[in-house]
Amino acid sequence: MKIHFIGIGGIGISALAKYYLYNGNQVTGSDLNYPVVFSKEELEKIKFHLGHKSKNLDNDTDLVIYTSAIKEDNPEILKAKKLGIKILSYPQALGELTKNYFTIAVSGMHGKSTTTAMIANIFIKARLDPTVIIGTKVRGFGKNKEESNFRLGKSKILIIEADEYKAGFLNHYPDIILITNIEEEHLDYFKNLKNIFITFAKFINRLNYDKDLGKLNKFRKFLVVNKDDKNILKLLKDKKIGKGIKIKFYSIKDKPKNLKLKVPGIHNISNAIGALNVAKIFKIKDEIILKALNEFKGVWRRLEYRGKINGAKIFDDYGHHPTEIKATLKAARELVNKGRLFIVFQPHQYYRTLMLFDKFIDAFDEADFVILTDIYSVAGRESEEIKKKINSKILANEISKRKNNVYYIKNFSEIADFLEKNLKAGDICIIMGAGDIWKLTELIKTTGGIKAP
Repeated sequence: MKIHFIGIGGIGISALAKYYLYNGNQVTGSDLNYPVVFSKEELEKIKFHLGHKSKNLDNDTDLVIYTSAIKEDNPEILKAKKLGIKILSYPQALGELTKNYFTIAVSGMHGKSTTTAMIANIFIKARLDPTVIIGTKVRGFGKNKEESNFRLGKSKILIIEADEYKAGFLNHYPDIILITNIEEEHLDYFKNLKNIFITFAKFINRLNYDKDLGKLNKFRKFLVVNKDDKNILKLLKDKKIGKGIKIKFYSIKDKPKNLKLKVPGIHNISNAIGALNVAKIFKIKDEIILKALNEFKGVWRRLEYRGKINGAKIFDDYGHHPTEIKATLKAARELVNKGRLFIVFQPHQYYRTLMLFDKFIDAFDEADFVILTDIYSVAGRESEEIKKKINSKILANEISKRKNNVYYIKNFSEIADFLEKNLKAGDICIIMGAGDIWKLTELIKTTGGIKAP
């Protein structure tokens, strides 16, 4: 097949593009920016177009797959409709793929990527050879053992990160679902927690869809959920949800004595116990499970160590929700000895910042220094009206009423200078956000600020 991906640089859709590429299909794609999630070898095999134009789509294309950020008036979408080419969103296309595999879907507002990677590492260690599609890069997943968001396996097992945004995961056909947590998130779409509950209830009940997968049928209909999450427990009080499905609860209280993770934070212990419970369904031996978890070194942009400035350790993180900020700072505090804890945070989306404003105010309590930069917003996704109601200066001013050393700094170059002048040996600095804040880490690195670990 000849498949064209619109927004091919996205962390999820790029993994799907790799799946089709490695299975012998011809892949083309377009994006507004040059994609950084492909290896040089992969990009050489993909016909990539910078920008979205109708001429990017060849007339003999068999299938078009687009990211959720793409609008209906996209010129490539319009041309595909005119030509009668089959069009699928990324969640729809991934859903079609799940029909052909025994699918383990990891969902929840936080911890999806890390938990998916943990499960995948256990299954690889157990020689079950899964295919993996994940919303981050994991060491060793690539064809040449490089970091990648995709792993091609030979078995009929597929492990995916199931994204709840715009109810995308309702397109999937899972055989096992793991839910890490449920809370207010993506309120630009869901509006309130009630709608989030309704959507997760529908997702859980998708386990009742039938698929013919032969020998693996004995594993069907498992729901693995975090017993420590009050919203999950509240959801499951409705006996209609998960009816006929085997439910496995896990808790931080069930931590094995021999579980000694390299990645810090109580939230990662919870993620690991969730992964362990999925592995137990497949009767994987305890020693294999614990070895895989204890060897796990984390994933791309999840409290990822990047080097040093003036002897201070620099970490990169994707967190963008108040709960994630709190959990990451608490984990980072474990790494601080006699130094101070810095965080550079780039809020993600004006709507999220406004709707969760009160929760953002106390999210930084664990940090000694807080530096905020401008809110990152995807072009065309939010109205100009919402942008007038909130900004990083307002948030910084409110946080400064609770604690000292809170700064608003607009330019990445100025933030780099601030860190160079203020960080000392023993300090920990986290550069956090889901936008382009990762460029700050690269900027410091290229100017010689970050030294080799």
